[in-house]
Amino acid sequence: MKIAVIGVGRWGVHLLRNFLAHPQVSVVAVIDPQPERLAVVKQQFNLDDNVLLSTEYSDLQQVPGLTAVAIATPATTHYTLIKDCLKWGYHVLAEKPLTLDSVECLELCQLAEKQDLILMVDHTYLFHPAVEQGKNVVQAGTLGDLRYGYAARTHLGPVRQDVDALWDLAIHDLAIFNNWLGQSPVQVQATGTVWLQENQQFNQSLSGLADLVWVTMTYPDGFQVYIHLCWGNPDKQRRLAVVGSRGCLIFDEMSTTSPLTLLHGEFERQGNQFLPVNQKAEVLEFPTGEPLQRVCDRFIVSVIQNTTPEISSGWVGTELVEILSAITASLNQGGQPVAVKIQSA
Repeated sequence: MKIAVIGVGRWGVHLLRNFLAHPQVSVVAVIDPQPERLAVVKQQFNLDDNVLLSTEYSDLQQVPGLTAVAIATPATTHYTLIKDCLKWGYHVLAEKPLTLDSVECLELCQLAEKQDLILMVDHTYLFHPAVEQGKNVVQAGTLGDLRYGYAARTHLGPVRQDVDALWDLAIHDLAIFNNWLGQSPVQVQATGTVWLQENQQFNQSLSGLADLVWVTMTYPDGFQVYIHLCWGNPDKQRRLAVVGSRGCLIFDEMSTTSPLTLLHGEFERQGNQFLPVNQKAEVLEFPTGEPLQRVCDRFIVSVIQNTTPEISSGWVGTELVEILSAITASLNQGGQPVAVKIQSA
């Protein structure tokens, strides 16, 4: 299967690496607007001279037998790139978010269906073995009655100039919570703070690009999630948890010894007191494997079998953009509750 990679920056090089190593794939083209990046990857991966290296993605139309493209470019470019590639008859794997506008997302999903093509979004965490194991635990009822969830995704840079901290960071945690809970939020609230780029506008957010965002999401059954997002915090955190009546499941990506931990514990009532009982920590095992390699493999299998990749289809990507758009609306309204209207199929 012949594939092209569009964009070989920080993330695109990893897509290129995985597709070059895939036994069912032949990388026939690499596109990037910066010639120096093309020179670097040609040397880094010892690319054959037959591989097209170009700064113009329209040159893909001249590549015979091209089946699919992987797109890892800034989100602002996604809509045009994906739309053109679908019109040219190529299956598409796109870096998240699908686009920055839910209406555009819907249009692309409908176009892919009309063209009978696969449109998949690289929501890498959904293919992380720890996340898959975490879903099994939550869905099995191990935590008892689910009470609430929380997450923190913080670090010191990089500071984006095209989107705010919400759109840069939140989509990972949204995807995991929705995946674990098997449902989507119906209402969201958000507040934010701008320190660094007061005059930079994105979706009319606040008075600039928010460096700090606090999000509350409410699901149909009343379950609530609280998310802390910041790209100006030296305390790097990648931590997500679901709390139930019998325990707490924690996915801590920064932990090298126990990234997935089940903390058992519940209350036993004695008179008018509630005493903690059955407390213990259980480190959960899960298979090894690079999540992005599994993303790439799922994409290839979906194209070969012509089956929609349900876990991370264009429709899933659209739903997440619709949620982010609702959160942005709340941010613009100073934290007012905003209903989430999911239009995706």
